[in-house]
Amino acid sequence: MILEWFQENIFSNTLMMVFLIAVIGYLVGSIKIKGLELGTAGILLVALVFGHFGVEIPSLVRELGLICFVTSVGFIAGPKFFRNFKVNATSYILLGIIIIASGALTCALVIKVFGIPADISTGMMAGALTSTPGLAAALEATGSDAASVGYGIAYPFGVVGVVLFVQLIPKILKTDMAAERAKFEAAANVEVEDYHKTKKESLFYADSMGFFPFSLAIALGIILAKIEIKLPGGGIFALGTSGGPLIAGLILGHFGRIGKLSVKVEKHVLECLREFGLALFLLGAGAQAGAGFVEILQEHGVLLFVYGALMTLIPMLLGYVFAAKVLKLSIFNTLGSICGGMTSTPALGTLIRVTETDDVASAYAATYPVALVMVVLACQFIGIFL
Repeated sequence: MILEWFQENIFSNTLMMVFLIAVIGYLVGSIKIKGLELGTAGILLVALVFGHFGVEIPSLVRELGLICFVTSVGFIAGPKFFRNFKVNATSYILLGIIIIASGALTCALVIKVFGIPADISTGMMAGALTSTPGLAAALEATGSDAASVGYGIAYPFGVVGVVLFVQLIPKILKTDMAAERAKFEAAANVEVEDYHKTKKESLFYADSMGFFPFSLAIALGIILAKIEIKLPGGGIFALGTSGGPLIAGLILGHFGRIGKLSVKVEKHVLECLREFGLALFLLGAGAQAGAGFVEILQEHGVLLFVYGALMTLIPMLLGYVFAAKVLKLSIFNTLGSICGGMTSTPALGTLIRVTETDDVASAYAATYPVALVMVVLACQFIGIFL
């Protein structure tokens, strides 16, 4: 009787499930083991468990969360993004290419050496790089739903792996975070043109908090997301809901105004929306990946999880070595670029918390579009030709 009541009134109530998962997830994420914690990514693990036991979260929750997060990142990074990109453009482009290319090569080796079907392997690569557009490309190129299976297997470690990596590296290197932060912020603020010096009373503000420009960026971003570019082999590239709002946020955040119309959003509002969006995104993605997760591993073998982990670890480690040793980027720029190159939304949230500066979002935003294009192309290439 009691169990039936819970099923009817609690477990079938979507709003209840959303906030219950968030409550437990934040508690799990706050647990520290040798100085490391999952933070907001704890929500992903809890959502996986709930998803395994049949709790369904509407895809709208995940999409809304992703859009809120990337739009916030765009606005925060916008004022310094273009200068930072101009200075380090070659480095960001090379890094994005190398990270995704090494992931694609690892995927190809898994197919050829271990005999894992191409559709599952391509999906695993998209999951290992936490790329929803990559999954869409894999599904289209392979014409098989098995790509979703691979995605679900590799995605959890794809999230947790990068989240732990951006915390481990500073600890291993014994980085003086305060000193690095001071140098990084000083470099980021050199001669940055302030587009917001115009007196407040001379601009028109549609609202005091900035929800108007935030909504405008999302609307423009969704339009950008729908633009499709045809690729060789019959594939299609689009920015998607992760790329479109990010670009729109960067542009509005950079200019801060359209004529006499203010499009500036208060920083505390952006920080709140960024965290809220990240929580919703992880919640929806985790519940979706958790459905049938254990059954999939039982059917195809636990080694699939290992192969997926390799597709996360190898690109991340190679990318870090290349950024730090060859490109000589600062540790903040390096880790921000790794988050962008791995298209890891959750890891950026963790990195901002670890470094205690929002400026790392500029490196993420600079590398992310390159990685986004590359992962879609890689998934289509592997799905079509292997």
